[in-house]
Amino acid sequence: METLNLLLQGFALALTPANLIAVFIGAFIGTVIGVLPGLGPTATIALLLPITIGMEMVTALIVMAGIYYGAMYGGSITSILVNIPGEAASVVTCIDGYKMARKGRAGPALGMSAIGSFIGGTVSVVAVMLISPFLAETALKFGAPEMFALLFFAFVCIGGLTGKSRVQGLLMACFGLLLGTVGTDEIQGVDRFIFGTLYLQDGVGLIPLAMGLFGLGEVLYNIEKRQSVGEVLSTPKGLMPTLKDWKDSAWPIIRGSFLGFGIGIIPGGMPAIASLMSYAVEKKVSKHPEEFGEGTIEGVAGPETANNAATAGGFVPLLTLGIPTNSVLALILASMMMHGVTPGPLMLIKWADVFWGVIASMYIGNIVCLILNLPLIGLFVRMLKVPYSILSPLIIMFILLGSYAVAGNVSDLVATLVFGLIGYLMKRFDIESAPLILAFVLGPMLENNLSKALLMSRTGDPLFFFSRPISATLISLAFVVLAFPLLQWAWRALVRPGVAAIKPR
Repeated sequence: METLNLLLQGFALALTPANLIAVFIGAFIGTVIGVLPGLGPTATIALLLPITIGMEMVTALIVMAGIYYGAMYGGSITSILVNIPGEAASVVTCIDGYKMARKGRAGPALGMSAIGSFIGGTVSVVAVMLISPFLAETALKFGAPEMFALLFFAFVCIGGLTGKSRVQGLLMACFGLLLGTVGTDEIQGVDRFIFGTLYLQDGVGLIPLAMGLFGLGEVLYNIEKRQSVGEVLSTPKGLMPTLKDWKDSAWPIIRGSFLGFGIGIIPGGMPAIASLMSYAVEKKVSKHPEEFGEGTIEGVAGPETANNAATAGGFVPLLTLGIPTNSVLALILASMMMHGVTPGPLMLIKWADVFWGVIASMYIGNIVCLILNLPLIGLFVRMLKVPYSILSPLIIMFILLGSYAVAGNVSDLVATLVFGLIGYLMKRFDIESAPLILAFVLGPMLENNLSKALLMSRTGDPLFFFSRPISATLISLAFVVLAFPLLQWAWRALVRPGVAAIKPR
């Protein structure tokens, strides 16, 4: 009953005129970003960070959350109609969605993807509402050693599970951790890696880093690639699926909802991973697996449901533990901290209005996204025909203006250009940037809890962490994740010697 009362208070906050408008703006911008190839939710939120600083915390968070799950909805439109994923999580949708469109069934594919996304998102938001208070209550028992162990486990998972190569992911995470140490140490008060400049005393700025790495770098890469959407299919008719489509999609939607949420709450568990795993599961359990890849609606319904469920699922560790599971949530975490709100176990006590207001807005936002996706398909199809040569200069202009406007400091502009070049090179050589920004945000928290835990031990002995059950378990799990590729390779060497020639990455 208490949870229901808190949720009703959240709806009262979310339904205020300013926050209701924020829901519509976030959902619409997210859907548009999902539709337009080449600019995802990470780059968009990085672009809008300077604007959200002047907003109320709840309003800013509602806008950013709307952009995130709106992009998951919009990405399916481009995947189905053009065979180009508007967002990374929609890559799998291209496989069967575009084939359905070529067969004249673009309408049911779009309709089912929107409905599946709505169901998956709604189920996941309900789960967030039910699980978060319990998880926060448990996390209240955590001290500095347990928080360090939890952050260390998240750090290892993010570096090891994000990207194509574990080694590359961990190296990028270490680079992000190094960037996070620049500036004045909060515990000792010592300047580190500032190279005699006052600008770096406060550390590397998040806004120049995010806008350069994800915004400018992404645009520069897309300009070089000059990706063309090619033939844009005409506006589809008859968006409502048939009874057979509903029958075929029911179980994929149910499985995708729970699978996506489960993956979303794991550090490094991105919506793209959820959609890929959902597709693999549906193909495995299907009675006609040979139809996958030829235009079957199960290959659209399951993945689209899963990626939206994973999107909402990521808010569980973010709001209750202060741990983002992907780069988008890392930027949302940083924005909350800039507003003076620290996500974690105390959030449901100190900032309960923020928590329940955001949860309520996600219920409303899923309805808004469903409304936007079905009637406005014609508008989104016309948007796909806008040349990137027109969009890219405007985006670059907003990036540079935004980075300068926050503090009016030319050094921020230079930093944005430097990180933009780094971001471009990372995209150019297919290096995953998500572990870098995640480690950059988590790094200071990791370091502070390590220092506090070692002070608690009085001797500075690292074995102190293994004297406490929770921290010992989490650190042991982290080492298992690190050693898993090597253990897997050793197992193959014993069982199937021929396979052991393939070294772990």
